[in-house]
Amino acid sequence: MVEVTVTPRSSLADRPVRVQARGLSPSQRVTLRAWLRDEHGERFQARAFFRADATGEVDPGYHPALGGSYSGLCPMGLLWFLQPDTPFRRLLKRDVTGSPFLIHVEVFDGILLVDGPQDRPLAACEAERWFVAPGVQRVPIREGRVRGALFLPP
Repeated sequence: MVEVTVTPRSSLADRPVRVQARGLSPSQRVTLRAWLRDEHGERFQARAFFRADATGEVDPGYHPALGGSYSGLCPMGLLWFLQPDTPFRRLLKRDVTGSPFLIHVEVFDGILLVDGPQDRPLAACEAERWFVAPGVQRVPIREGRVRGALFLPP
């Protein structure tokens, strides 16, 4: 049974995570895709193509991507190379304290260049990327022409 995981499932946005796909056939070519929707509903995605190792596992931290949104060894590549479906959009998080980005990670059989309605992932999972740790207090700053926010630890 094919399985894809993100460890830890919930983390701060500046912390590394580990993406792994298991249960594949040895030397199977697969596509790993990560995607999310921002607060305006715009979709951002990245994909990378891999060849499973002898045990049927793919780990972007140990196996180089053969192409896609990036190539080579890049453990966080699926998150760092997210691109908008609509050109010239920027990935911004406005509500940093209220909700996380929900990252969807999927593994597909073969090389998936474009999305189609017939494409079904072999496995999928979801991870949370938070921008503020629990207990952090956000204090708005308005002093003269200065605008900003002060984040105070618990």
